[in-house]
Amino acid sequence: MTQGKILFSSGSLWEKIAQTTTHALKCGALKSIPTNLEIIENEQVKFIVRILANLTQKQAAKEKQERKKQETGKEFNPFLPYEQDLFVTDISQTHVCILNKFNVVDHHLLIITRAFEEQESLLTLEDFQAMWAVLNDVNGLVFYNGGKLAGASQRHKHLQLVPIHEYEIPITPLLGKAKFKNGIATIPGLPFLHAFTTLYPDESPEMTLDKYYALLELVNIQAIDNQKQSGAYNFLATREWMLVVPRSQEEYESISVNSLGFAGCLLVKNSQQMQLVKNVGAMNILKKVAFSV
Repeated sequence: MTQGKILFSSGSLWEKIAQTTTHALKCGALKSIPTNLEIIENEQVKFIVRILANLTQKQAAKEKQERKKQETGKEFNPFLPYEQDLFVTDISQTHVCILNKFNVVDHHLLIITRAFEEQESLLTLEDFQAMWAVLNDVNGLVFYNGGKLAGASQRHKHLQLVPIHEYEIPITPLLGKAKFKNGIATIPGLPFLHAFTTLYPDESPEMTLDKYYALLELVNIQAIDNQKQSGAYNFLATREWMLVVPRSQEEYESISVNSLGFAGCLLVKNSQQMQLVKNVGAMNILKKVAFSV
């Protein structure tokens, strides 16, 4: 296998996802979490807020991981090895694609490194090569929870992709108001520190990597200790744009926020948390867990 070579044929990924999904559901490896959905409009954004209908399976899995950790003295890593029943395809020499075991959105993909890398390390050229290989075949929203404060639940480095059309992403109406300077923008409707730029489907992973570092520089995140990040952040990307948001805390009043929150999609555990989102305002919650500007 050659460095940078993509190992699946262009145009074949969706069929592989469908086949793996059918198999994983049949054998019980894929455990979708049902939710009820509400649209809550706040600050010109129609936020998608999902309330979990059943957390039993995911909670049981967490408890099992904790027992293993206590028994072995080692932290459990669900990606090393990953479950074969969730395997979609080899992407490259450095990355594979699997299904998210506890998915809320259908066909939720994980782009994981073959070898262990910390989730608190910065994205690399290899990460962007893998990202573009998947994104060019499956249109969607890619995101990366850069560290525990950014909503990461696993230490093993992984990007994620949910298939979604651009117009379905709640923050899309705000993006047209972006104010650019030297190719990097801020978005007037987002009341927290962030950096935004445009992407092009035919651009090289090297170009995307350069833009990514430019965004990080603007929000004061640097590489320390051999590519470890100096602070937690959320990363989002589509075929058209990329957004970085530094994080100050992982949750607000027990409502956990990951990268999808900054796309306009929140997940709550019960009706009390749903009411809190309505009372406080979804945009204010994002502001509380990021850095105000």
